[in-house]
Amino acid sequence: MNESSISLFREEDILIPETKTEKALLKNPEFVEGLHWGEPRFGHPEGKVIFHIKEVFNNIDKCALNPAEREKLRLIALVHDTFKYKEVKGSEPRNWKKHHAALAGEFVQQWTDDEQVIKITKLHDEAYYSWRHDSIHKDVAASKNRLNRLLTEVKDCQQLYYLFFICDTYTGDKNPTPVKWFEKKVPLKKIICLK
Repeated sequence: MNESSISLFREEDILIPETKTEKALLKNPEFVEGLHWGEPRFGHPEGKVIFHIKEVFNNIDKCALNPAEREKLRLIALVHDTFKYKEVKGSEPRNWKKHHAALAGEFVQQWTDDEQVIKITKLHDEAYYSWRHDSIHKDVAASKNRLNRLLTEVKDCQQLYYLFFICDTYTGDKNPTPVKWFEKKVPLKKIICLK
């Protein structure tokens, strides 16, 4: 960790840990370095990843969840964007193995054997990218293919994926349209706790 990432706060004071795994992650130097990455930008006016995770945690708090769902969503939230500082950008074609979600998915496997947590962490941006193919790039076939691959991968946890997608999207100044698009495409129990 370099001097510019040293903070004036303790990570556990912002992301109050609820499990042994959360406590251990907040003491892992590689992980903590990722928490301190980020400057204010579109979609993330909060800047540092730690503050985005806090917003996702706040959204999780607003949802009616059983303890197992809550624990899973919090672990996904804690790890999902923490490896943005290691992401390789600007290469063409894009190296998806170096995308922050892939890196986070690899990392979280060291901390849990819960396949749903691992899958959702790795795939947390896929609904957004499916929406982009459809709505921004006007490539309906690519959108459909990407969405179908996602739904196949998360077939045993589609509702949990959707819950995380909502909790992650309704933060900062992110556009809620991808969630509304996903809701039209996928028959799920609609969640209204954050809208």
